[in-house]
Amino acid sequence: MQGDDDILTVALDTSAAGLRLDRALAEALPSLSRERVKSLIKGGRVANAVGTILWDPSAKAPAPITLEVRVPAATPAHNVAQDMGLVIAFEDEHLIVIDKPAGMVVHPAAGNLDGTMVNALLHHCAGQLSGIGGVARPGIVHRIDKDTSGLIVAAKHDRAHEGLAKQFAAHSIDRRYIAIATGRPMPASGTVDAALGRSNTNRKKMAVVAEGRGKRAVTHYRTIEPLRHASLIECRLETGRTHQVRVHMAHIGHPLVGDPVYGRVRKPLSEVLKARNFARQALHAAHLGFIHPVTGNNIALDSEIPPDMRELIDELRV
Repeated sequence: MQGDDDILTVALDTSAAGLRLDRALAEALPSLSRERVKSLIKGGRVANAVGTILWDPSAKAPAPITLEVRVPAATPAHNVAQDMGLVIAFEDEHLIVIDKPAGMVVHPAAGNLDGTMVNALLHHCAGQLSGIGGVARPGIVHRIDKDTSGLIVAAKHDRAHEGLAKQFAAHSIDRRYIAIATGRPMPASGTVDAALGRSNTNRKKMAVVAEGRGKRAVTHYRTIEPLRHASLIECRLETGRTHQVRVHMAHIGHPLVGDPVYGRVRKPLSEVLKARNFARQALHAAHLGFIHPVTGNNIALDSEIPPDMRELIDELRV
């Protein structure tokens, strides 16, 4: 262990009893992927209050218990700083909120090693990003899909990162999306409470799964305006799972317009999308509200619907 490690204190309550240690820690630390947690455990970086190291990621979590997780500082690796002209919704010395355009990948991965939001942040913040997310994801506390536009927050140091991550874990972040869904949801407003996990038939897709198999996911939706063959809706996230809005709306029979993975648009709506060359899910992260992890101030930010979605909405108005 290195002296400059960031030490995270994690209290696992009785709800974690019986879970694998790596799963329990990943759920308690949403800023870290399960694979990242597993590598930290195998590297001897997880210990209990008396200093005993827990080496086995597959061991049952001895909950309730308080653990210390030592996260090494991020190293530059292959991430290259790139000047990409970020649209900044809020910034101070602790964190930054980006208004991400559709098409921008959040962090480097296979097939997208540069041109990502992380590359842009490395340039803009001159390397001042938290290290908790590891080499590939410095500063990244949460993510939104490549083809989803809107607000995303990044931390400039580990204290801010940990404070934001705790709010995401507690589901206290106010995240609201504007979407165009096919058809007319009935009822016009409601709640989808359906666990999400990897699809059995396609591991790149998420799916609604039996309770106990995946992670609980809750989306509150309301119809803002009926459109031709579609509806303008707001989705408020109680949880923040991968592809949550897209899968939940498809689950209730109203997939998002333009969604290439979970939706299938029929005529005449498909002809409108083709004519407009609209080839992404119509989803925009429009509102982000949280408590500033350092100052304690309430932060509430809104992002305007981008031109491609706004023009599509205008064309579909009844």
